[in-house]
Amino acid sequence: MLDKAANVQTTREIVDWRCERRYMRYQRPGTRCRVNQPVNCYLTLTAYFCSMNLNQWWWLLFYSFCSITLIQLLYYLFLFARLVRYRHRTPAASHTHPVSVIVCARDEAANLAHNLPGILVQQYRTTHEVLVVDDNSFDDTRYLLEAFQKEFKQLQVVELKQEAKLIPGKKFPLSIGIRTARHEVVLLTDADCVPATEYWIERMQEAYAENTEIVLGYGAYHKKKGFLNKLIRWETFHTALQYFSYALAGLPYMGVGRNLSYKKMVFTRHKGFSAHNHIPSGDDDLFINMAANKQNTAICINPESFTLSEPAASWRQWIKQKNRHYSTGKYYKRLHKLLLGLYAISHFLFFPLFAVALCWSGHHYYWVLGVFGLRLLVQAIVLYPAMKKLGEQDLFPLFWLLDLWMFFYYLLFSFSLIKKPRPSWN
Repeated sequence: MLDKAANVQTTREIVDWRCERRYMRYQRPGTRCRVNQPVNCYLTLTAYFCSMNLNQWWWLLFYSFCSITLIQLLYYLFLFARLVRYRHRTPAASHTHPVSVIVCARDEAANLAHNLPGILVQQYRTTHEVLVVDDNSFDDTRYLLEAFQKEFKQLQVVELKQEAKLIPGKKFPLSIGIRTARHEVVLLTDADCVPATEYWIERMQEAYAENTEIVLGYGAYHKKKGFLNKLIRWETFHTALQYFSYALAGLPYMGVGRNLSYKKMVFTRHKGFSAHNHIPSGDDDLFINMAANKQNTAICINPESFTLSEPAASWRQWIKQKNRHYSTGKYYKRLHKLLLGLYAISHFLFFPLFAVALCWSGHHYYWVLGVFGLRLLVQAIVLYPAMKKLGEQDLFPLFWLLDLWMFFYYLLFSFSLIKKPRPSWN
């Protein structure tokens, strides 16, 4: 055993000696080298890393883990905590505005039969209309809407019988709906969504202040049994935590078409969706990314303003849905991509670095566990009140597991950022 240890020590000394000579060769004053300067720097760094022992490597790994954790803590404490501190202010005097609710549908007869009544029976004191754009449906949508019109006078129908060339997706029917709307404030939702309460319209329009042109709402999913349902709701909450917090920080970057409101003059000022008509998705997030700013954007997280959607019933359906949504992220503004990318990368690297640092820590394991525990504590302090505000507090006991799942989530959907989106929207 002593001979074997001596041989290992001798081998390490030889490697260290060779690395040191290579390092000193490129540090010697006046030494001319045929390689260019970048290669010289690369060889110098290589020689330096070769000369490091295992203890030095562990400290480098630990400092990297601490740096990634620090980035995560900064996001939670200075960005996501804004949603926790946010207090919805009920206006002293309620000024209601006429509202046009717009729903685009293609072959959505079943969803409309189930969800449209929840929109039509809204309790709203001021004039409002519900405008359904029937985009070339082949099912019974037309006859269903005709039956609803006999009972609800506020229901208006726009029937499209021709496809829009070179404008894939939902943007053409939505543009027609916005231009047809009689009122300045439009409130958007989908055919598979239903308002959580009969005060949805009223609560969403209460968020409008003097300079407000855009209101971001929360589009939740029905709570059902099964782990897939929890993953879908966690991802929805996690996304909302980000876009609400960014909006409160004066950097609004997206909204969800399931629950979104803005004024027609914003749509007209930015020439509708003309800047990204060639992209099938993005009628919600890309438009908000282009039109929203610190002065004209507000959020609404009153529980009576939420909408509820039917979650995907299978993994394949959910993956297909998320691939379509994430295909628009590469078109965001540069600052938004930088901030979102930094958070995603630090989130992705956190657990691998934690696992490697812990396995390699030896008697320093308490340092690694301490850093991990600090992040976990800050997460719990921020996530629970945020979940409570958005009605997702039942996910809190599993937040540590769902947070770990995000590592695989980033792996699963990272290729969506470079994949060409499909032309369909339904």
